[in-house]
Amino acid sequence: MNNLIHQRVELARQGKNPAVLCQMPSGWAVMADIQILSGYCILLADPVVPSLNDLSGDARAQFLRDMTLIGDALLEVTGAVRINYEILGNSDPALHAHILPRFDAEPEEHRAGPAWFYPLEKMPRFDPAHYAALMEKIRAAVLRRLAPPASDAADKL
Repeated sequence: MNNLIHQRVELARQGKNPAVLCQMPSGWAVMADIQILSGYCILLADPVVPSLNDLSGDARAQFLRDMTLIGDALLEVTGAVRINYEILGNSDPALHAHILPRFDAEPEEHRAGPAWFYPLEKMPRFDPAHYAALMEKIRAAVLRRLAPPASDAADKL
């Protein structure tokens, strides 16, 4: 099957996906098409599989580690008070995780519910130029977390 997730992963592999933050051990960290909340990211599994249950134990654990690592980076960069994680796959049956920062400043009527309850047609679309500075901050925060600790790197010299 070749759906939107497959297409986005292929574009990332080719260096042609402008939403890519960075490659991770389990796939690609990307900005979401609609920035419901500023910093909304998606982790695309690479290789593409139908669901989390289709991964082996180690690959499954790596995907979940990468997902929460992106969440940690978003907490640092965006000032979010929490991160919502969702792995759905009903519309696009290919493993991908939604990573949404949540903020105290959200309107009361949306703060407690899923981000999908926002009026999506009114939410800003991802624009690489507009989000360039935020992307660089998120990328740097993710890459710092992916790098081995300095003492480990020194031990290997």
